[in-house]
Amino acid sequence: MELYEAAKALIEAGRWVAEKRMTWGSAGNISIRLDETHFLITGSGTRFDDLHEDSFSLYDMASGTWTGRKPSKELPVHLAAYRQCAWAGAVLHASPFYTTLAAASDLAVRNDLFVENMYYLQRMARVPYAHPGSAQLTESVAQVAARANVILLENHGVLLYDTTIGECCSGLEVLENSCRMCLEAARAGVSLTPVAPETVSDFLNHSGYKKPRVWPD
Repeated sequence: MELYEAAKALIEAGRWVAEKRMTWGSAGNISIRLDETHFLITGSGTRFDDLHEDSFSLYDMASGTWTGRKPSKELPVHLAAYRQCAWAGAVLHASPFYTTLAAASDLAVRNDLFVENMYYLQRMARVPYAHPGSAQLTESVAQVAARANVILLENHGVLLYDTTIGECCSGLEVLENSCRMCLEAARAGVSLTPVAPETVSDFLNHSGYKKPRVWPD
């Protein structure tokens, strides 16, 4: 992807996240992989609702250097996702209300409830709280990144990665609504009826809905 196209896509994605009210303040960061060694990431202190052409940093994974604006302190977790998942074309970190509620509680979030839920939340992981940008958080993400596409960051938010930034946004919306569904069902005393594991597997591999991701196991 060309640099200009990547910046435009990130600006549009940031606006979408903000309009959907799935972030607050300067919380969150997004990136797009340009090629095997470069990705464009939002700069430090930027807001999703106020991104423009000079809001980004171009990071070189081979040299560990960047040009443009100082990158987000969360750059290391984006880097971990790209290094662990060759199929990842974009990374989105945000803190939607219901998702963050789930990350800050023992609410169980299911990924076997409906079509989009099964696909976008295909593999979920959870890592303990660590300060943003810390080596501890980066290490925790790196340990699970190859085996998941959605990582709940306890008391923090979520990290999603997918083939495109559009798919990341779709995944974020599905996750937020899935968290809300699970909470509302628990509060109402409603027992959710999951799709059988074998049916989930058949859907992911044979329905033709989306090309299934390739996992190490």
